[in-house]
Amino acid sequence: MEPWEFTAWQWLVLVQHELLLFAGIFFLIGALDELAIDLVWLRLALTRRTRPRQLDCAEENPATLSGPVAVFLPAWREARIIGPTIRHLLAVWPQRELRLYLGCYRNDPATLEAAMAVGGHDDRLRIVVHDRDGPTTKADCLNRLYRALTTDEQRSGRTVRMVVLHDAEDMVDPAAIGVLDASIAQAEMVQLPVRPEPQSGTFGIGSHYCDEFAEAHGKTMVVRDALGAGLPLAGVGCAIRRDALDKLAMRRADDGPFATDCLTEDYELGIGIGALGGRTRFLRVRAPDGRLVATRACFPARLDRAVRQKTRWLHGIAFQGWDRLGWSGSVVECWMRLRDRRGPFAALILAVGYLLLILATLGWALGLAGIGAAIDGSPLLQAILWCNLFGLCWRIAFRTAFTAREYGLAEGLWAIPRMVVANTIAIMAGRRALAAYARSLLGETPRWDKTEHDLHPEAIGRSLAAARG
Repeated sequence: MEPWEFTAWQWLVLVQHELLLFAGIFFLIGALDELAIDLVWLRLALTRRTRPRQLDCAEENPATLSGPVAVFLPAWREARIIGPTIRHLLAVWPQRELRLYLGCYRNDPATLEAAMAVGGHDDRLRIVVHDRDGPTTKADCLNRLYRALTTDEQRSGRTVRMVVLHDAEDMVDPAAIGVLDASIAQAEMVQLPVRPEPQSGTFGIGSHYCDEFAEAHGKTMVVRDALGAGLPLAGVGCAIRRDALDKLAMRRADDGPFATDCLTEDYELGIGIGALGGRTRFLRVRAPDGRLVATRACFPARLDRAVRQKTRWLHGIAFQGWDRLGWSGSVVECWMRLRDRRGPFAALILAVGYLLLILATLGWALGLAGIGAAIDGSPLLQAILWCNLFGLCWRIAFRTAFTAREYGLAEGLWAIPRMVVANTIAIMAGRRALAAYARSLLGETPRWDKTEHDLHPEAIGRSLAAARG
């Protein structure tokens, strides 16, 4: 039979078969990739190398630090949440050696006023007003803070020991500054976990970050650290040794160590330090009360904001990362960079998978109506599908276990339906990231397409306390 003689049903079966073969093969490759990470993690777990270190009470909140510390906090239109962030940070990190550098823009007086209202009485707060209208890029704002720090060091004759990065919406852990201070002596860069706060009533949008970070910062980053691969910074809860920042600054033609034309300067910073031969560490530590020492934050709970945020991540890490960082280093390093850059292609495969679900449902309905027959897959295709089913069950088990470990069994079970939410956002973000990358190739300048924040973790804590009361 010639192709033009096919019936509509036969065309449907043919398209479904080819899509199944295409998606099945790449789903299987992705499953094997994740399985390799899982097996490395399990081997580390058997040797107890995945257990977080336990702090004692003396380490939890030291009275003094080993030397001067600068905290960089860039902000653009964050008047609603910058107050609680500054107030909490200065309260739980009372050490006199610490200085908070807040980067604002001259055309954003609301953020400046909100910061002054809560931190104006503390001489450890240094507000740096950018001489350009915002938004530029987050990296540009960080470079302005770097220049302000350099000026202060020249005036005082004292050089800071490390620079800690945070965002305007972060709720820092009281023990984090002591952990970073103690660990920076053995590494050029140290990263602590990020702990998104669960958010009810958001159809899983705000809480799906809990599942992703619980697994990424409970397993994947632990494996990367153990294998000696470069660690991508999360941009929050991380410390960089002062001399490492200077080395990066000298390598750039820009006016600082942060890549102003990159949307994910934190990712590039971590990989760059590793490429220079610097030691990078990912630390999981628990306080005496059992809590994970991590940066807490409320991630976007609206679909459009979540898609916009992940678009920036995919654009910066997958597309710009490929262009700017290329492929270099050991086999393990190239493997990790490949994993970092698979996002847009994974979004395409997920889209095909959901299209197949629609076609399969349509075929089932037509079969019940007596129109056509079920697709007859080859033995190879059937074997691939069975392997993928096993891989899906394996992934669900791991995602549930890691989420439950940090947030409890109920959240762990909710992680299963939230996988659909995460996949939907990934598909939408992948399409937007590809379009944004195409525009950048045509000459569009990257801008700080920042996420809007309405909720601070401190507010969630108060709500929970009121509910318990």
